[in-house]
Amino acid sequence: MTIYFVRHASAGQRKPNPKKDEKRPLDSDGILQCTQMGRTLATLDTSVDAVVSSPLKRATQTAALIANEIGYEGKVNIENALRPEAKYEAFRDMLRKHAKAESLLLVGHNPNLSEFLGNLIAENGARAFVDLKKGAVSKVESEQKKFVLQWLLTPRLANASSQAGAAENSGIGAASRNGSGQSAMEAESSNGKTADKKRPQAALTTKSRPKMSRK
Repeated sequence: MTIYFVRHASAGQRKPNPKKDEKRPLDSDGILQCTQMGRTLATLDTSVDAVVSSPLKRATQTAALIANEIGYEGKVNIENALRPEAKYEAFRDMLRKHAKAESLLLVGHNPNLSEFLGNLIAENGARAFVDLKKGAVSKVESEQKKFVLQWLLTPRLANASSQAGAAENSGIGAASRNGSGQSAMEAESSNGKTADKKRPQAALTTKSRPKMSRK
């Protein structure tokens, strides 16, 4: 089984009233995060058999927006086991409920979503910690009766990927408008000039365990 853990995207400030907070929607940044993340996942040929979400609005919106970008046409399944206060035992029961699916996309909240992910990939009762930022996606695969973390994609990396793609498309358009039929690189090479193209590089850092937001 392949599981994509998704923390809901940006949704503004937490509301003091719990009932009102459950209906708190994504803000404009969150909507953009979901769109860019979904498109990045689509370029990775991501497909899932089921999308499962916490019932809170910011989570269901995140699930629907990403599902749309990756071409998922089924319904978004609602599970209380992905609520902010849910326990790991309920989460494992939920996984057994969807055991027939080869791939799942799960949308929830911190701090428990990171804890669920850490417990799932840890061995023999050990504990692991994976920092899921808002809007981040982590891919986990089952291998020989254990789950292995494959990668973690943050909204910042998805944004960089989106900008790089836009820059490439812009370059292709400029080349197509070259009346001589040459690309810009070919034209510069013929003049003895060197084309210097740089792509943005993602910086990966290691840091101590951060404080997790409960939003």
